[in-house]
Amino acid sequence: MLAAPEVIVGAVIVIGVVVVAVAIKEAMDESDWPEAAEHPIPMQRSEAAEREASRNRNPSPQPSGQDLFPPSPKDPFERDRRPECRPVLGPPRGGNDPHNECADKILGNSFPGFNVLINGKHYDALVLSRRTLWEVKTDDFEKHSPRSRRFFVSMKLTELQREARLARECGYDFVVGVRSEAHRSELKLADPSLHVVIMDWC
Repeated sequence: MLAAPEVIVGAVIVIGVVVVAVAIKEAMDESDWPEAAEHPIPMQRSEAAEREASRNRNPSPQPSGQDLFPPSPKDPFERDRRPECRPVLGPPRGGNDPHNECADKILGNSFPGFNVLINGKHYDALVLSRRTLWEVKTDDFEKHSPRSRRFFVSMKLTELQREARLARECGYDFVVGVRSEAHRSELKLADPSLHVVIMDWC
């Protein structure tokens, strides 16, 4: 049977509404990003790898007018697109074996045996699953006098605060690992905002 024209038009409108609703739902699902910790982070590649990739890549089309708009601030990958926020692996610094062993044994350490350069700072460890950078302190803090402890913390505090700020700028949490409650307490007294953990595995 041939349907009347008004029935056909009505059916087309209904189908169109359904298609538009599905498209809107898919777009909303894509914008509802999971926690950034569940996404892989782009790693810095060597210049040779970049050159090889560029030779195999087709020329990029000229940007349209829409490309001129800045990316959405809700984009959890935007910070990772900044070159300084991409983790760059390097050898441990300082030549202190006990210190390096403590860093390697951090739960979830994604790159044991390496330091990680992010935002101009070399960190002792990176836990990708939690987007957390670590700075490890293995000093025998509790063996010193209270006056020496306060002096030691005052000397190190500014750098720890800078490291925490650089980590946050790239979307990472920052943890200071210490070996004693005395060290943890003194750091928290100096700056309550610092996240300080006792490394009972050291």
